[in-house]
Amino acid sequence: MFMGEALAEAQVAANLGDVPIGAVVVSDGQIVARAHNRREQLRDPTAHAEIDALRQAARALGGWRLPGCTLYVTLEPCVMCAGALVQARVARLVYGAADPKAGAAGSVVEVLRDARFNHVVEVTGGIREAECRALLQEFFAGLRAIPRNAAP
Repeated sequence: MFMGEALAEAQVAANLGDVPIGAVVVSDGQIVARAHNRREQLRDPTAHAEIDALRQAARALGGWRLPGCTLYVTLEPCVMCAGALVQARVARLVYGAADPKAGAAGSVVEVLRDARFNHVVEVTGGIREAECRALLQEFFAGLRAIPRNAAP
């Protein structure tokens, strides 16, 4: 159910021309924040779905610490986003597709379960993986189909 909401956010990003990654934050069984990638729209390298969702959740819950919260995201978080999950004290991460090029929840590096940090995040991966991966593959296939020297 919650990954479906993250997938809907990812589709919004794709419709806006951004990499289709979506995220929702859940607290006590309720969605308290939802976001999608907006790097292209905002021209901001930090405008990842996870970062925006964490910011919204902090505002909604009244503090930067998010204990007991679960972040659902369609792609395994990068190092920046994984670090933000640790800093926010998020209890759990659930992601769809692994990211073998930049994943920081075990694919490339392990940030979330490293006991040397001040907080460890429980991680579950592979939820609705095929759907999450297909959305990304379709998006990038579409980009490759556009001639680079085509007039706007």
